[in-house]
Parts: sequence; structure tokens; C-alpha cells
Amino acid sequence: MELSDEMLTEISYVNISKYRTKVMKTLDGEVKIPTAIARDSGIRTNHVSKVLSELKAHELIECINPEARKGRLYRLTDRGDDLVKNLK
Repeated sequence: MELSDEMLTEISYVNISKYRTKVMKTLDGEVKIPTAIARDSGIRTNHVSKVLSELKAHELIECINPEARKGRLYRLTDRGDDLVKNLK
């Protein structure tokens, strides 16, 4: 399958950060809270929060309960799902 320029740009954006790559792979097929993402990816929670904001801005992940103060749940968007399948 030929990847669009936009998808290649997004893959590159995720690949240049090992944190972004780890968070994307940790969320592959899962719905998790930031603490679980931190635990499963080996990244400190404060870094996870920053990475989640970056990935959310690129519409690669979404928060399914943004009104919650604690225990926010994150998952890949369809775009994020496509991207994770093409990560090295």
C-alpha cells in the first residue's frame, strides 16, 4: 500500500521521538490511563503527559473522557492506528 505524503510526515514525526514511538506502540489496540502508559512504556508520567498532548494535537490519539480530572482514558484514533501499523 502506497503511503500518502501526510502519513509519511506523521510517521517521521513519531519516529524522531522514542517517547512518541513507545506511547503509540503501548496504545496499539488498548485503552489506557496515563499511569498505565507510563508503566507499560517505561517512561516517567510527567513525560507521558507531554507526549499525549503532542500526539493529541496531531490527532493520532484521543481522550475518550476529557471531562474526567483523574483516570482519563486514551486510545489511538483511526489515523493513529494506521500509523502504528507502519512504524518500524
